[in-house]
Amino acid sequence: MVKNTSPWAEVSLGKRRHTGCMTDALANAAKLLAEPARAAMLLRLMGGRAVPAGELAREACVSAQTASEHLARLTEAGFVRAYRLGRHRYFEFASEDVAYAVESLLVLSPDRQSAARGRPGTPPPGNIEYARRCYSHLAGWLGVAITDALQREGYLAAGTGRAFVVTDSGRAWFEERGIEAPGGTGADDAKLARRCPDWTERRPHLAGRLGVALYKRFSEVGWIVPSQKSRAVRVTVEGREAFWKHLHIAVG
Repeated sequence: MVKNTSPWAEVSLGKRRHTGCMTDALANAAKLLAEPARAAMLLRLMGGRAVPAGELAREACVSAQTASEHLARLTEAGFVRAYRLGRHRYFEFASEDVAYAVESLLVLSPDRQSAARGRPGTPPPGNIEYARRCYSHLAGWLGVAITDALQREGYLAAGTGRAFVVTDSGRAWFEERGIEAPGGTGADDAKLARRCPDWTERRPHLAGRLGVALYKRFSEVGWIVPSQKSRAVRVTVEGREAFWKHLHIAVG
């Protein structure tokens, strides 16, 4: 007996199958991130630097063999990638999207939401809440303050979705500081400049290629200095003067 299936029923069946695949993908990703040792490893990689497997094992408080098993699962899932340098294997995020996902999940943390509501004023300089590396760009209070200032001065404008648009005056401002930034087209390009949710400030900072270039340039000219022991970033005396002069940000 041939069963008649209407076009609408076929479409509905296709949607259910597609939704089922998405559900499985989300559940599998959540399972990977839900393991404390793997979560600790991913947080260690948020600094944007490749880290040897031994350091990741110590960070996660697990044996080298257990760390290898966790890293194999993260690599297979496409969260991290590995390369060998001498006797050691180094790991880093497979893409900036992984860092974005980790930062977004931290934003959703109930503990962080309560802490953000109860914290008055600016966090003290020197800790990761004040200024830190988020993968390869600047985050924390300073990262958000810079993003706000770039919009206030008219150098960035809100685009659709997660994107920022670089204005004509913004392109000139960036290029004066040695940062190449296409602008003036009005086009949204989240890969160039996008909002990244800041898990301590609860507001977006600048990410994308422009955010990476900005962090790199500020480091080159000596306005900021990254810590070698953590993700924290320190603002120099020259940096305090420059941030006030160029963006009217009062840095403590």
